[in-house]
Amino acid sequence: MPKDLNALEVNSGGNLFKHNCAGCHMNGGNIIRRSKNLKISSLKRNGIDNPEAIAKITRQGIGIMSGYEDELGENGDQIVANWVWEQAQKAWVQE
Repeated sequence: MPKDLNALEVNSGGNLFKHNCAGCHMNGGNIIRRSKNLKISSLKRNGIDNPEAIAKITRQGIGIMSGYEDELGENGDQIVANWVWEQAQKAWVQE
């Protein structure tokens, strides 16, 4: 399990997601391939069962999704992955 995110990481993760991922993954969905969304059940079904797996995909890409290593900056892949994992655990319900 990832460590609890501190306020700075939550803010950074949310911003990184908004600016780099939300175009295709708004609210954890996927506008291109519905089955490749960021909901916990889909992530687990697709063998993505921890933040490290999300970070790897974020960096390198998968399928038709390009990697975002350069856009996210240093440690950005891990920050956004931890944020995505936390959102998936909460069913993408915003507080």
